[in-house]
Amino acid sequence: MRSGAFYACRRALPEVRHPLEELFMQDHRKLGRELGLFHSDPLVGAGLPLWLPAGAAARRAVEDYVHGLERRHGYQHVYSPPLAKVEMYERSGHLPHFGDDMFPPMAVSEHDVFVMRPSLCPHHAAVFNARGRSYRELPLRIGEIGGMYRAERSGVLGGLSRVRAISLNDGHVFCAPEQVLDEVVAALRLMRVAHAALGFVPSSYRLSLRGDGDKYVDDPPMWSRATAVLRDALAAAGVSYVEVPGEAAFYGPKIDVQLVDHAGREGTLATVQVDHFQPARFDLSYVDASGERRRPVMVHRSAVGSMERLFAHLIEVHDGAFPAWYAPVQVAVLPVGDVSSRSFADRCRALDLRIEESYGGSLGARIRAARKVPFVAVIGAQEAADGTVSLRYRGSGAVRVLPVAEALSVLAAECRPPLD
Repeated sequence: MRSGAFYACRRALPEVRHPLEELFMQDHRKLGRELGLFHSDPLVGAGLPLWLPAGAAARRAVEDYVHGLERRHGYQHVYSPPLAKVEMYERSGHLPHFGDDMFPPMAVSEHDVFVMRPSLCPHHAAVFNARGRSYRELPLRIGEIGGMYRAERSGVLGGLSRVRAISLNDGHVFCAPEQVLDEVVAALRLMRVAHAALGFVPSSYRLSLRGDGDKYVDDPPMWSRATAVLRDALAAAGVSYVEVPGEAAFYGPKIDVQLVDHAGREGTLATVQVDHFQPARFDLSYVDASGERRRPVMVHRSAVGSMERLFAHLIEVHDGAFPAWYAPVQVAVLPVGDVSSRSFADRCRALDLRIEESYGGSLGARIRAARKVPFVAVIGAQEAADGTVSLRYRGSGAVRVLPVAEALSVLAAECRPPLD
């Protein structure tokens, strides 16, 4: 016999939404407040969001997935400090070409002047330069989710989509010139895997080229080489794209992966860039098969962009109802009456599932409150007596009454991060 908890769970199921409703994404700032994902505090400052426990849990799951994906594709991960001496950014070209977007230097003493970094690439160049390199090590793929800082104007800041403190999924591949094409194609493939796992499709691809003015490094042959290899990579990857002059990085052209937000505004999420400039500026070299010193090429790539802009998009795309593997709460555990759910909850935690137990209010109200949660586990008197759980699946009419061990096995499988 089915318990009262089972039928209450069935009655409380929300109606399945019409597919056309997915076209109308909500503003991530509104959803972020409602779901307790992030918060802005005037004492902290505009463009410096606080990730609340729910948002931090989702972000950590995505970061762990990205690290694993990159490891499986040959990346080694590092940590680097969020600031450096001003001389580093003079050498990298950021101060002369990008200085207006950087925070002012901070003088600790006459000879120690530091700046918050606007980019991770100089630090990764220093990682490459930590010791001598051989051609046998190439391509050397370095990855990091690291902080960088941009002095954005207050008027352009908004939610997570435009911030001053940025947590970037960044990577730099140091390779021989003949390896560049394959590495750019591999970066594009890695992006597709990550985007599919996260549950979205980019709106378009853009080849961002040099424009007029002194914003860009003046080395036409360098730009021609880099642009040619990006065009070849896009063709090899079978990617349609548009060319946009004036949107390149100051040191080289780039492929930008574009997204459209709820208001129809387009922005860049992921990127691949080919850089001949900084390897020369930092005097990077490796020893080739004949014992000669050679200059590597630096391929900059970010598979999912910054955590802030990524989650601004994910919140809107999924209407706050994230896929199970990175949902802040994966299982809402709802006991009925005086029944204890502690044993089931403890077994869920032992499987590293993110759960939340809810006791207050009617069962129907609690189920509706958990509408964004992938799974709801209801345990009433009948379930407790039978050693079962009524398991509800978000977005469908399915409620399964399963033995506890089987329910746990189902949840562990459904909440597991995807493998490529």
